[in-house]
Amino acid sequence: MTPLDPLQFFKYLSEDTRLTIILLLRSSGELCVCELVAALNETQPKISRHLAMLREGGVLADRRQGKWIHYRLSPHLPMWAANIIEQAWQCQMAEITAITKQLAQTSLTSDGKFRC
Repeated sequence: MTPLDPLQFFKYLSEDTRLTIILLLRSSGELCVCELVAALNETQPKISRHLAMLREGGVLADRRQGKWIHYRLSPHLPMWAANIIEQAWQCQMAEITAITKQLAQTSLTSDGKFRC
């Protein structure tokens, strides 16, 4: 994998869906595809396409748990990129927190598990 360069990173951030995915992951730590689909109210193929792009670019890391794939910010992000994400998250904290709370309220089953 080639190192993340600023031009490509800003291209990733320039699309609303990708930016929101990155900020939700910054806020939540890790989310599965179905959680991101519910949070963003978008189709699974659209979310998966954006996730694949971010993963291939080195912005996200993933792990498989059964049939679910969970995504998180890559621990190998350059410091400058992590700082930009942090600043963007601070600017959008209220909106991202509201989405996260709404997701938690609408997506949990009675036994506390996520409904995918």
